Amino acid sequence: MNFENFEQLFSAFGNIKVAVIGDVMLDTYLFGKVERISPEAPVPIVAVSSKEQRIGGAGNVALNTVALGAATFVVSIIGADNDGEQLTALYSQQGIDTTYLTTSAKRITTNKTRIISSNQQMMRLDTEITKDISLEEEDLLLQQLVNCISTHKPDVLVFEDYNKGVLTERVITEAIALCKQHSIIASVDPKRKNFFAYKGVEIFKPNLKEVKEGLNLLIEEINPDTLSNIHWQLNQQLQHQVSLITLSEKGVFYQLNSQSAIIPTHIRTIADVSGAGDTVIAVASLVYATTKDIHLAAEIANIAGGLVCEEVGTVAIDKQKLFNECKALLHIS
Repeated sequence: MNFENFEQLFSAFGNIKVAVIGDVMLDTYLFGKVERISPEAPVPIVAVSSKEQRIGGAGNVALNTVALGAATFVVSIIGADNDGEQLTALYSQQGIDTTYLTTSAKRITTNKTRIISSNQQMMRLDTEITKDISLEEEDLLLQQLVNCISTHKPDVLVFEDYNKGVLTERVITEAIALCKQHSIIASVDPKRKNFFAYKGVEIFKPNLKEVKEGLNLLIEEINPDTLSNIHWQLNQQLQHQVSLITLSEKGVFYQLNSQSAIIPTHIRTIADVSGAGDTVIAVASLVYATTKDIHLAAEIANIAGGLVCEEVGTVAIDKQKLFNECKALLHIS
């Protein structure tokens, strides 16, 4: 689909439907001051002054796509607990559809609690279950995905894997088969455990560290030839279409067939890299679903990833800021 300008493109995001499947979680932030050391142990005492709860994990992908105007549905399993209720409420507040979010009495909702003093993280406490969901829970999750597809016909399904047990090999395989059956774009932000389970997806977006570990590579110099070779090695096992590899401060690399490029980062004041990968896969998937232009998708996702790194904590992309930067830095051919 061709667009004459970014006004048309950003307006068209509202015509796209995105389903996100994967490990959802709650991010809790406790802010306070350290004024003394505990007499009980050599640890700082944090006097908590405020508490904030945010959407994390796979939900951050949904937060980004809905922020850009796309109708967004989250497909996952959470615990039947207070954290799950709080997370569901946060989704609803942001306009994310939770119809296909399932609760299980056998799971607990992942909650990552960060204790922060003077803009510095002092400690993180993780409450979670990381074992794979049961066969019964797999059946429930896949049925919810079928319901979502039959009711809403999403344009893209984003797999967001945090190795918390929701995306089992069976769930991945059957979900990809559903995407092929219904002509849905499948994109994935993988983790090490199921790295090569995502056979046949359109967009495979690991970071460079994950690629090195997955392919067991020892490489020092990163250049177009090296990255293109990585794409073909991945393709031999995955038979996917697009490799989109994030390179930290060096930007992103993409390859589709023989088309490839390294897109360098733009100069930023980096405050926090948390959630940048979620933003990249969310924006790349949405732009690609809208345009089928992988170069433009990679360029916009690269800008979006940099913008969220300027903020402290996990935040969604600001649509107006992204629009302004795209107009200033890019052009639509």
